[in-house]
Amino acid sequence: MKKIILILLSIIVLIVVGFLVFVNTSYDVRHEQSYPELAASTDSAVIARGKYLVYGPAHCASCHTPMDKMVAVDQGADIPLSGGWSLQIPPGTFRAPNLTPDMETGIGSFTDGEIARAMRYAVAKDGRALFPFMPFQEMSDEDVVAIISFLRSQEPVKNMVPPTEYSFLGKALLALGAIGPEGPKNTPPKVVKKDSSVVYGKYLANIVANCAGCHTERDLKSGEFIGEKFAGGMQFPPDNLSQGYSFVSPNITMDKSSGVIASWTEESFIARFRSGRVHKTSPMPWGSYSRMDEIELKALWRYLSSLDPIQREVAQTVFEPGEEIP
Repeated sequence: MKKIILILLSIIVLIVVGFLVFVNTSYDVRHEQSYPELAASTDSAVIARGKYLVYGPAHCASCHTPMDKMVAVDQGADIPLSGGWSLQIPPGTFRAPNLTPDMETGIGSFTDGEIARAMRYAVAKDGRALFPFMPFQEMSDEDVVAIISFLRSQEPVKNMVPPTEYSFLGKALLALGAIGPEGPKNTPPKVVKKDSSVVYGKYLANIVANCAGCHTERDLKSGEFIGEKFAGGMQFPPDNLSQGYSFVSPNITMDKSSGVIASWTEESFIARFRSGRVHKTSPMPWGSYSRMDEIELKALWRYLSSLDPIQREVAQTVFEPGEEIP
């Protein structure tokens, strides 16, 4: 009997050691991914659109600015995108890089194609997979060009940001292919007409502002969507930014019994976005969204109003330090 137990233990040890070796030798893979044929423009209108997206609905400035400038960004300041934001979650410590055109520490040495590839396919300049924080795979060519054009137009800021550090869980997800390049599921449009229509609202909610990314329940380890779209339930456990608070995203469908905005009007929806942050450590980038213009907020409201109501009760959205999410 002892011999059988020893054999079984030996097999388990070999499996564990083998998996450890596999993860640590396989996670740092480089991906060959083609570059989108998109090029920056010097047209002032294109650059202005890019700035609006970066500081507004695409909320790039909510992450690609120094930690000590986050409040200023939230209050409407146009802080240079010199990076430095850091988030500690189970897969690792993620740091947003410097997006100013500094040659040594920023994107000054990047080609337009390399920047577009990061946005469209989540592949970094060096070929490594990027964690899926940016849902821009199907952003229109016009808007991708606008963002790249604005990034190119900034003054370079020298700020060396340490690279992201993956935990063993993060390395395992990379090694097993759970995190990897993710391209568009559909052909990205050349242009999406900006207006107050449901069509444009859909584009904002799913591609640019990424409402779906937070208002849909996800597996906290893999990031996989496991809930119904826009029905809430995404958990945000305490992290280095939340001062001990935890959050759960609310249901934003029009279900009358559980949808948080179901009793709102278009006017009250717009007013809520204009009023900005209520809880100072909420993961919702209220500062960026408060900059959205009325046309886009109307489009967003009309799209959300068009969705089928989903009954999903989210009884509590803010949890005090030490209070567990049920």
